[in-house]
Amino acid sequence: MSYPLRGRARFCVCDRCPTRGSATVTPGSVRLMVDVNLDRMHESAQAQMEGTLVERLGIRLLEASAQRVVATMPVEGNVQPFGLLHGGASCVLAESIGSVGASLHARESFGGYAVGVEISATHHRGVRSGLVTGVATPLHLGGQVATYEIVVSDEDGRRVCTARLTCMLQRSKSE
Repeated sequence: MSYPLRGRARFCVCDRCPTRGSATVTPGSVRLMVDVNLDRMHESAQAQMEGTLVERLGIRLLEASAQRVVATMPVEGNVQPFGLLHGGASCVLAESIGSVGASLHARESFGGYAVGVEISATHHRGVRSGLVTGVATPLHLGGQVATYEIVVSDEDGRRVCTARLTCMLQRSKSE
């Protein structure tokens, strides 16, 4: 199965250079470059991911646009002492993909970026193994604020967590 990449986020399928625009990839073959400065084109995606929380949690971006962002995260390695997926890991997944969507909206609207200002999450059920998938969709896309709902589901499609993220949209310093 392949997932379309839409929007203006930059992705790298090799370790040398990011690409942008539309592409079709298989799950896990694209590394998200987590950085509010979306213009860092000469650094490899691997270098930008080293040492980040997103890398440590194993989050993989599958689809990205201002209208929908999809990513997966393994449960293994992201559990609390009772062996269940840690709620904080679900929140990191939610904030990461909601911020990508909000940053794409800001980038498309006025060349800006987004910063998270509030997140809330309800944890519905525990997960002990496999992958969880997060899907972020906008509730509000404004000129100063963007709000996303993020649904995290297990491999059987059961809702694990529902989160809401509000981001403040920032203009680049060059404007």
